[in-house]
Amino acid sequence: MTQKRRTFSAEFKKQVVALHAGGKSRVDIVREYDLTASALDRWIAQFNRTGSFEEKDNRSPLEAELLAYKKRNKQLEMEVDILKQAALIMGRK
Repeated sequence: MTQKRRTFSAEFKKQVVALHAGGKSRVDIVREYDLTASALDRWIAQFNRTGSFEEKDNRSPLEAELLAYKKRNKQLEMEVDILKQAALIMGRK
């Protein structure tokens, strides 16, 4: 059976990161709150980098640029499709 993915509030993440910053060991935090070590490490890194746990706030400049290019490419593809449709319609007249 697969486990349901758990979600944690930003407030909970801040409290756990604060515990770690206050000197509590990773092992103790992971055991006490039934977390994965990788999740705790990611939260600590995100909070230290930007103070936010949102993925969009923690993207590298390269990732943000790539997403912008993908969005622009999708828009241009839609415009090309519209122009193709218009050309077909105009060609019939």
